[in-house]
Amino acid sequence: MSAWLKDETTLHTGAASHHGVDIFALLRDRTGDRTADDRAAQVTASGAAWLAGASAYPRSTLSQWEARPGSPGVLPCGTAFDVVNVPSLFGRRMLEQLWTEGPGSGPVATHRGRMLLFATPGTAQRLPSLLAWEEWGTGTSDSADSPRAHHGSMPPLLCHGAGDAVTVPPLVGGSGGGPRWVVAPDTRTPWLPGPDVLLWACVRVGRSAAPSTTGNSIFPPADPGANVYDVTRRR
Repeated sequence: MSAWLKDETTLHTGAASHHGVDIFALLRDRTGDRTADDRAAQVTASGAAWLAGASAYPRSTLSQWEARPGSPGVLPCGTAFDVVNVPSLFGRRMLEQLWTEGPGSGPVATHRGRMLLFATPGTAQRLPSLLAWEEWGTGTSDSADSPRAHHGSMPPLLCHGAGDAVTVPPLVGGSGGGPRWVVAPDTRTPWLPGPDVLLWACVRVGRSAAPSTTGNSIFPPADPGANVYDVTRRR
């Protein structure tokens, strides 16, 4: 069951907190007002319904969302999605590969200096095995003669699957130092990358000595926080 953090604010000034809001009507109303650059980081009503479906009690989760639309939440992994948790810089490079050379990504969030890539259920169990089979190291103890040294290096990945839970950003808001969406869920059946796709992205980043400097980068140096994902490219 989802667990929601305490919300110290109300969406409407002066409104009684127990009344809540029609969060799905709010999300529908906001859809037409968003620009092309910020659409990817805004949850839609369909995306919110998909997130709620990850809980064992979707209706209860929806009620809690209506009461606290601006609060982060905690959802279980293993049924609707798994999550691959990577350091922010490595995650940004993975996303750059996924969106410029690959099929795109599923929902992606940031939290506490980490990037959370939502993936197909089962990825948390399979991806570490694939990385081990590929003999990828962390770059801390590989010698020049080691096979791993010729592959490159990557930081340890945290994979969250069945029995785990992750913090998800709020449906609305999500600024400051709290969790926020980079690519928000926007459909009831979002495309999610599997372990093979994420392995490919990890390998590409691990072999790269530096971030991409091509003009197609989704993270332009002038505005590294811009949301410029073309979500229609998801396969």
